Amino acid sequence: MIVYQANILFTSSSTHFDVYERGYIAVDECGIIQGVYHTLPEDFAYDQLVDFGDKLLIPAMNDMHVHAPQLGNMGIAMDMQLLPWLNTYIFPEETKFADEAYAETIYYSFVSELWRHGTMRAAVFATVHTPATHILARAFNEAGMGALIGLVGMDRHTPATLCNTPAEWAAGMQTLIESLASMPLIKPIITPRFIPLCTPEMLRSMGEMAKQTLLPVQSHLSENQQEIAWVHELEPEATCYGDAYHRYGLFGQTPTLMAHCCYTEGEELHLMCEQNVCAVHCPTSNCNLASGIAPIRKFLQEGVQVVLGSDIAGGHHLSMFRVMQYAIQMSKLQYVSSNSQYPFLTLSEVFYMATKAGGAFFGRVGSFEPGYAFDALVIDDHGLSPHHLIASSPIERLERFVYLGDDRHIQHRFCQGQEITQP
Repeated sequence: MIVYQANILFTSSSTHFDVYERGYIAVDECGIIQGVYHTLPEDFAYDQLVDFGDKLLIPAMNDMHVHAPQLGNMGIAMDMQLLPWLNTYIFPEETKFADEAYAETIYYSFVSELWRHGTMRAAVFATVHTPATHILARAFNEAGMGALIGLVGMDRHTPATLCNTPAEWAAGMQTLIESLASMPLIKPIITPRFIPLCTPEMLRSMGEMAKQTLLPVQSHLSENQQEIAWVHELEPEATCYGDAYHRYGLFGQTPTLMAHCCYTEGEELHLMCEQNVCAVHCPTSNCNLASGIAPIRKFLQEGVQVVLGSDIAGGHHLSMFRVMQYAIQMSKLQYVSSNSQYPFLTLSEVFYMATKAGGAFFGRVGSFEPGYAFDALVIDDHGLSPHHLIASSPIERLERFVYLGDDRHIQHRFCQGQEITQP
């Protein structure tokens, strides 16, 4: 048993922070939290005490929507909307992943960048290339970090070099499932690119595999108005974009992550609630690609679970702390534009989305409650505030770090109890 001492903060609920100033957290040899304490019980038995002094100890980040092959596109082509951006920049880049050497270079760099920004687990889109997707899984496994990894399926309205048939996708997915069985922190996830790029045959194949394997699903939903109109043309029998997925068994029949949801309302919102589909809020991408402002407060009021994603390269930064900032700022714009109908998001709410809510897709992850995996970051924030200022509370210090800090302030990173050094 190892006991860590620090200023401990986490969100067991989205409504508030649990704070243990100079508190203690006990972690067993399997990396599972046994307890968190303001004061250690007198007879508490442990093997080692690690004192992080006055530093902050928080749960590690979970990025629930990110495109690993788009690492090299970050920060460019931010003057386009979704569909021309995909065709002009993204698809040509993803074609390169037929080259395994190129895939290895990018994917190992991608995992290292996640580590740098304090993200220990992620739900990741790969490409249509099976060998490259295995390389991505290996990079996570060697780093000791967790992931849901998806071999992408798409077989229409895209370059021939990025098409895979339903049979090719199913065969590749089967090899991925078998390979990941030996990687305890890496799991497969069924990944249709999005409805316009998948034929009914592809979607049926994916839905059948989801039904047979009970694997989770990830995709995109109602991101862009032009895209939504396209879905209505391609799937005229569907009552909404979400129903187009639902008809193929890809909308809540197994745990489901749907990114963006900028225009989800009415029947689609009702279906998300009914099917317990999780919305992945990607505010940096929604802003950069001029997609829209997702109605997150309305989702929460309706009982939809919400998590956060960086969505690189639509998003321009892998830091989930930057994503938290944007989530709050975008919600304030919606608050103003709705004449105060939808209260803006709080720090505890977006922190919960990036930790406990997102972590639920990996099991008991994202909180410091007993029974949870010890995924954690140690933050040395002392350079962020002049020493002559009045001492701040741990929550104020965390807020300042979220807005002003960066990876240089992350001193230690843990996943499942193991300290992770740079991959």
